[in-house]
Amino acid sequence: MPAATARRRLDLARVLLVHEDLASRLTLKAVLEAGGYAVDVAARPAEALSQLDSHPYELVLCNSRIGSRETGHNVLAYARLKEYRPATALITSEVPGVTGLSSHGKQHVAIRTEELPELLGQVAELIGIRASRRARALAG
Repeated sequence: MPAATARRRLDLARVLLVHEDLASRLTLKAVLEAGGYAVDVAARPAEALSQLDSHPYELVLCNSRIGSRETGHNVLAYARLKEYRPATALITSEVPGVTGLSSHGKQHVAIRTEELPELLGQVAELIGIRASRRARALAG
């Protein structure tokens, strides 16, 4: 596949990954990129907000334990206010008992790094839900 075609395909699914742990951030970034997603990363909430202002994203994944619990929710709330309306989800690799973490709207998702084979399917589902919402809004 020519580089220009590959880059165009990646631009269709841009993900912002917000995670303060370097090892987790690099692992998740590598898995998402292997799945064909263009991935930007942020280690701190302020960095994430700056990137949200600079680039449109189809999906924003934020560590549920970045700073305080409220901090992760605040990053996602800020993302939902953006005109481009990305799908959003909390991601956890540290809380084994957590299920059904909230994403935008009524959808729920739990993404755990120990379940990496399922990660790409969950990411695709969130991006698909976002695309369906946008298509309905344009048609309506």
